[in-house]
Amino acid sequence: MGVRCRTTHHVRTAAVAAALAPLLLAAPATAAPPPQPPPQLTQEDVDEAVGKLDGIVREGMDETGVPGVAVAVVYKDRVVHLTGFGTREAGRSAAVGPDTVFQLASLSKPLASTVVAGAVGDKVIDWDDPVAGHLPGFALKDRWVTEHVTVADLFAHRSGLPDHAGDLLEDLGYDRSYILGHLRHEPLTPFRASYAYTNYGVTAAGEAVANAKDTTWEKLSEDTLYDPAGMNATSSRFADYARAGDKALTHVRGADGTWEARYVRDADAQSPAGGASSTARDMAAWLRLQLANGELGGERIIPAEPLERTHVPAIVSQPPPAPAGRTSFYGLGWNVSYDDLGRLRLSHSGAFALGANTNVTMLPGEQLGIVVLTNGQPVGLADAIALDFFDTAQHGRPTADWLDLVAKVYEQQEQEERSPTDYAEPPEDASAARADSAYTGTYASDYYGPLTVTATDGTLTMRLGPEPKTFRLTHYDGDTFSFETTGENATGPSGVTFRDVKDGKATRVTIEAFDENGLGTFTRE
Repeated sequence: MGVRCRTTHHVRTAAVAAALAPLLLAAPATAAPPPQPPPQLTQEDVDEAVGKLDGIVREGMDETGVPGVAVAVVYKDRVVHLTGFGTREAGRSAAVGPDTVFQLASLSKPLASTVVAGAVGDKVIDWDDPVAGHLPGFALKDRWVTEHVTVADLFAHRSGLPDHAGDLLEDLGYDRSYILGHLRHEPLTPFRASYAYTNYGVTAAGEAVANAKDTTWEKLSEDTLYDPAGMNATSSRFADYARAGDKALTHVRGADGTWEARYVRDADAQSPAGGASSTARDMAAWLRLQLANGELGGERIIPAEPLERTHVPAIVSQPPPAPAGRTSFYGLGWNVSYDDLGRLRLSHSGAFALGANTNVTMLPGEQLGIVVLTNGQPVGLADAIALDFFDTAQHGRPTADWLDLVAKVYEQQEQEERSPTDYAEPPEDASAARADSAYTGTYASDYYGPLTVTATDGTLTMRLGPEPKTFRLTHYDGDTFSFETTGENATGPSGVTFRDVKDGKATRVTIEAFDENGLGTFTRE
């Protein structure tokens, strides 16, 4: 799998993958995947798993309440199961079917690496070409890294950028150009020696590839993959999803357990990493192409060699958790693992905290793959359906309560994102705030841009971003206030602390939720 589709700060699909997809050491990144052992599954094994799949889906929907699911299974180059369940919008009757369009979230990444493999095959660019040569103005904090970081480095999340770098800028409303232009402020960890899941690293690589072709990412995706593969309902533009008549709305679960289509998630800014939308039918065609090393219906769509490169481990995503544990790897847009039988297992999850969860899992040696699309925030359902399916094919039944296990991983990650401070309960000895004039004014950050604090009728508010977005400040203690974070990376209440008061005015302010990488301090202008 693969989530903080900060997928998802939001839930971390990459961390879910590391927790649930143990891997073995594999060949160098420049080699093809190692030869696969003989197939272990029979036609009868797959038929049994397919026969039980609808029951698995319905049971999971009953347990979670997720409104809609679409599933496709491919085996030996045939679509052996393709169906939808539930409704496109909670409380309405419109049913989910094979042609219902879902937002894919981070399932966009293996789609994107397929597109890039096509461009590499066309000699437009190479996986090992430096991005800076094709992306004007691109820079990271270290000049040497800027000059050497490649398309493959960014698709493998091994550039040294911190986890989900740039995502908070997107939440504030900044566009792709602004965000990519400000990655240079992010601190770096060792280049090619550390893994951190970065939507905007992948996006920078996608932009570089599109520029090399003298087109846009959205058009490159159409021309290279979607149109040749007959994926006519698939797009890397939010507008195409928005105008689709048969689309699944995104849903979140309320405190009372009911599901509501409350938010709209426009992920255009990070389109290569999380902005694609598709149907179960179209994704089945892509599964066939992947399992056939780039061919579909006897026609070569994507050259085999650059596509195979995406299926090989490129970076350790998590060391073994115990002496007998497995090392986890990430390839180029894929989580890559090898099971106890030595079989290559490719997977990726997608998760929008604002209402989507998806999964693709394949065993290429078995010529078997499944894609699961859901229209609910990540509660483990998409991942659990895939895990249950492959367990049933291999063992006749699930070997664990995968839904409970994955749900707990998502819940734990979501909780870890929240501030350790309970801003709803100020300390008993809390100090009073200063006069509003001590805090009001304009502050600036090279990374986040301007921050304006105003006071109206005794209420402080701060404004951030290009729109800008307005947040109400609630006093907590002394010069510390709190506000409610919003957007895909919302983490609940967070602190805002005014500092270095001189002549009755704060000269700096630090926003806790924006300060994970040390960039959250604004200076008075």
